[in-house]
Amino acid sequence: MSDPTEANSTAGSAEAAGPGEPGGGTGGRRVRVVLVDDHRMFRTGVQAEIGQTEQTGVEVVGEAADVDQAVTVITATRPEVVLLDVHLPGGGGVEVLRRCAPLMADAEQPVRFLALSVSDAAEDVIGVIRGGARGYVTKTITGTDLVDSVFRVQEGDAVFSPRLAGFVLDAFASTDAPPVDEDLDRLTQREREVLRLIARGYAYKEIAKQLFISVKTVESHVSAVLRKLQLSNRHELTRWATARRLV
Repeated sequence: MSDPTEANSTAGSAEAAGPGEPGGGTGGRRVRVVLVDDHRMFRTGVQAEIGQTEQTGVEVVGEAADVDQAVTVITATRPEVVLLDVHLPGGGGVEVLRRCAPLMADAEQPVRFLALSVSDAAEDVIGVIRGGARGYVTKTITGTDLVDSVFRVQEGDAVFSPRLAGFVLDAFASTDAPPVDEDLDRLTQREREVLRLIARGYAYKEIAKQLFISVKTVESHVSAVLRKLQLSNRHELTRWATARRLV
């Protein structure tokens, strides 16, 4: 596994296979990918699942754990596709997209982005698509489908997990900007994520496992959310989130 701040440029020597076709059944297609996620364990899992270049055609050339690292590694390696988490230290996936806008606009060698996140919230999906990402898939996706999605994004297609495309269609079908929720804007990306899981009935231990954080960190986020929204308990929080269709 490469250090998050360094690109790994080692390529497989045999002809690569395309998604779902071990043994090079797609004529040796390859795609160079950078993984951007603040959880090292998750990056390790994705690398193991899709990074066997001779079988999948996917060559992982770099990794990053926050916004600054992401911009540095993406600029240095110029991958064809970036798998981008939405919630990152330093400003989130939207900030990575903003700072990499010139790379996305490069006519000769465009860098394309595919969001890969635990969140399936409409505002997260719409935010990164407005920022320039070519698609959005959740972390429940299978390895085979993820490889296929990466190749499709490389070719310029738009790729979404089931039901998420509807968020984008609804958002762009309207010429009116979505209303600003000042209460929701007080919360950080991570606090919103914890809020949704609490509202869906997850226990603290389940949230910690889902987000790869400690139970103590979950408790701190919940306390911060309750304080910022001026709520007293998780039942009020659930009602608040349900009323805003965040669940």
